[in-house]
Amino acid sequence: MNTPRAWQRMLSGRRLDLLDPTPMDIEIEDIAHGLSFVARWNGQTRGDFAYSVAEHSLLVETLFTATSARPEPRWQLAALLHDAPEYVIGDMISPVKAAIGASYGELDTRLTAAIHLRFGLPAALPQKIKRQIKAADRVSAWMEAVQIAGFAEAEATRFFGRPNPELIADLDIVLRPPREVRAAFTARHASLLAQI
Repeated sequence: MNTPRAWQRMLSGRRLDLLDPTPMDIEIEDIAHGLSFVARWNGQTRGDFAYSVAEHSLLVETLFTATSARPEPRWQLAALLHDAPEYVIGDMISPVKAAIGASYGELDTRLTAAIHLRFGLPAALPQKIKRQIKAADRVSAWMEAVQIAGFAEAEATRFFGRPNPELIADLDIVLRPPREVRAAFTARHASLLAQI
């Protein structure tokens, strides 16, 4: 009996084993490229371009940085990479994740650990940092829901909580071509990595 293939060949030439990912098979260019083409909200957003996971990740890192007293570059990097496994597993909306069950979470955990180790982060983040990143992620989700996904503010607030208006006053959802988002994501990654 043939074992099903559980690896993906990346544009860099790396072969990433999804069942046993290793840090050596992870390249930031592959992550940035993949995330710049993965659409948030299953692509159900307004605009001429899909709102990509790469763009979302840049916003989450901005929000995390803005809400941290003196953010350490390594935790800013963790915020930027918070959805990095989606470069191979895609962005599944919460109802789909719930339907799949624990196996999705296990795959995400394995990939996250390998990605973190590749870039000098602990395999598992401290709970305090995870909570701060999740809080920034929820603010981003509220902004996305209201600005591009067609939610009324009351509905978005029911699902994601209402963010502090001062925090988001100067922030807008940005829709850019994948090439531009990929370049911005890679540049921000390089900048943060250089500070660690």
